[in-house]
Amino acid sequence: MSGLRERKKEAARQALHEAAFRLMSEQGPENVTVEAIAEAAQMSRRTFSNYFSSKEEALFYRENLRTQQLLELVRDRPADETALTALRHAFIAFADLPKLDADRVLQSRLLRRRPALTTYRAASYLATEQGLTAELLKRLPEGPRTALSAQMLAAAALTAWRVATTFWLENPERDLADLVAEAFDHLRDGNGTDQNQN
Repeated sequence: MSGLRERKKEAARQALHEAAFRLMSEQGPENVTVEAIAEAAQMSRRTFSNYFSSKEEALFYRENLRTQQLLELVRDRPADETALTALRHAFIAFADLPKLDADRVLQSRLLRRRPALTTYRAASYLATEQGLTAELLKRLPEGPRTALSAQMLAAAALTAWRVATTFWLENPERDLADLVAEAFDHLRDGNGTDQNQN
């Protein structure tokens, strides 16, 4: 019974997220209310509040869910891998789980650039970086520069991901996972001239 209840909750969250995404894409986030999102999803305002604290949280629900998936992929990498190797393999797996839709990614990026979402977007990015940093701290040897190294690696990995997905949006015939691998090869090698990776 609990499994069915959780599936219903997830379906409700997805419905509210899709309604938020569609309305804000069409009208702009500043012109969309929580009440409008709830109505579009055929739910009440109270039901919306049971799942999300704001329209921004509903909009970013899918991205926040994917962030948790990414952190799990990093966490599940073998303990004997270096931090950068673990990140590389985790992000490659992330590119395939699930497959991203190029049109959806592009629309999401355009929407995130709206001034009304700047604060939430920045907070969401920082939370992802902090989550990755926390996972990397478990892999790096303790020392006076460990915290800085972990944060630098987390930020670099997110940059590699952003560059790879941007290139993919402009070259959709390429495989995203391959582009992510290449981006991390550039990160590893410094100048990117060596494309070989075990």
